[in-house]
Amino acid sequence: MDDLVAFQQLARADEQRLDLGRAALAIARIEHPALSVDRELARLDDLAARSTAAEARDPHVALERLLGFLFEEEGFRGNAEQYYDPRNSCLNDVLDRKLGIPITLSILTMEVGRRVGIDVEGVGLPGHFIVSASLGARRIFFDPFNGGAVLTPAQAAQVAAKAVGRPVKLAEAHWAPCPKRQILVRMLRNLKGIYARSEDWLRTLAVVERLLVLDAESPVHLRDRGTVLVRMQRLHEGAAAWERYLTRFPNAQDADGFREELRKVRQKIGSLN
Repeated sequence: MDDLVAFQQLARADEQRLDLGRAALAIARIEHPALSVDRELARLDDLAARSTAAEARDPHVALERLLGFLFEEEGFRGNAEQYYDPRNSCLNDVLDRKLGIPITLSILTMEVGRRVGIDVEGVGLPGHFIVSASLGARRIFFDPFNGGAVLTPAQAAQVAAKAVGRPVKLAEAHWAPCPKRQILVRMLRNLKGIYARSEDWLRTLAVVERLLVLDAESPVHLRDRGTVLVRMQRLHEGAAAWERYLTRFPNAQDADGFREELRKVRQKIGSLN
């Protein structure tokens, strides 16, 4: 089955039924086309089976065991030295190398947590992704990128400020559990930037097409699809995508600039005929 079609089928599921681990591994197939998703899911099962978290009756103890197992015994950690390595965004590579970025390490924690009966939710701070677990009436926030360290709200604000390079005032909405589809969007946005910086336009296009699956009404993704196609010298397709963008969003802030770019592309097409 075509990878994009397979991703579309996964993305059709509602929030409760969406398999986050499987979808994250489907994204990893952009980097690793021959990847066996089922085999990688079995590795998550194995991690859960080797953790003693499920044996604990006290939920606090279970959470401590989960974090100790993943970040001390297994040694998963954030790859601050090579943050923009695309392998950090591929869950299979995270399992292989025990290195990742905040969002993939958070997905790892969520997926192993789910398998041992701990409800771990993603939390999308500005510039940084963390997770939370509810223990009775108390909600605990912790940072998989930094060894599963527990964060107070003030510490979380400091982490976010460091990530974005400016002071951050966190609003109530920042603490809300992040829906799975939004987690996937955030993953893909990371990868789009990584591939575009290295001018890997084929993989950038694959990312943008998946972003359009998840958020078909986004003007940014429609515009970017045209840009990538033009970079790939697929000028007719790129021009058509920009035309759709400008027709649907004629008053976008960058509309005049893209009208000029579209004019140049049309001239180039004409010169080739």
